[in-house]
Amino acid sequence: MGASVHTPMDATVSISVDRSPPADRRWFGRRWGQVILGTVAVSLAVITVLSLPYYTAPSAVRVRSPLHRWLAPSGYLGQTAGILAFLIFLFLWMYPFRKKLRWLAFTGAIAKWLDVHVATAILMPLIVGVHAGWRFEGLIGLGYGAILVVCASGVIGRYIYSRIPRSKSGVELDMGQVGAERRTLLTEIAAGTRLTPDEVERRLATEPSVEEGAGLLRTFAGLARDDFNRWRAVHRFAADMSQLDKKTIRRVAKLASREAALTQQARMLAATQRVFRFWHVAHRPFAITALVAVVVHVAVVVALGATWFW
Repeated sequence: MGASVHTPMDATVSISVDRSPPADRRWFGRRWGQVILGTVAVSLAVITVLSLPYYTAPSAVRVRSPLHRWLAPSGYLGQTAGILAFLIFLFLWMYPFRKKLRWLAFTGAIAKWLDVHVATAILMPLIVGVHAGWRFEGLIGLGYGAILVVCASGVIGRYIYSRIPRSKSGVELDMGQVGAERRTLLTEIAAGTRLTPDEVERRLATEPSVEEGAGLLRTFAGLARDDFNRWRAVHRFAADMSQLDKKTIRRVAKLASREAALTQQARMLAATQRVFRFWHVAHRPFAITALVAVVVHVAVVVALGATWFW
């Protein structure tokens, strides 16, 4: 059973509570980022659906189709998708360099890079599928399988990353900072609801979903149950505040969600960090496999001159 994190009222550690969205969510929250990614995804999906007769046809039928010069892997559209996929793939490998090289700090916070990294990676299976004509054989099949695993594990890794308490810049908080922010949040929620901080804490408390020392799968499942239990506790807490105006309820619910999240994150911090380390071990080999397959494929295509641009 994990214990809640408490910080004395006279604690010397101080931390300001940021009311704006966390830094690692701002980029993806911007409308232009959503529009660009959404437009590319919808366009590729529409192309795939409209071209299903070509993609599902046997190879002998494909080569005689008027769409072949456009949709074949070496066609105008197919190879353009391949070039775009290759450029995105190279961009995705910039994220590990950003994490390790401090002089790249001027390019933006690591957390912001991670959001862009995950968002663009999600498009990769669709772009590569259009490039390959939705047929995967030999080295292409190996590379595509590795890309699927990398994308899926990347989404999981982003979820685990979000379970580690961090500051606006994405720097991991220590336990003193977590406790100080929790106390600030409890005090502000109490002021808005006319409850005591201890009463607010009691109403938002949830039982741990997994014990320390549990296996990886049980720990990960416990993290998901924690999220559900936190959502239910915050929803119940907001419902009990029905005497307040709607604007205040929304603000209190947002603060309560942040406080409950910090409590759970602090309680499961060691287990979350352990799962994150194992995730890195599993993620990297597939990412390297995809890199090797893509580089070999591009090198062979260029060496054979199987391109429309030269």
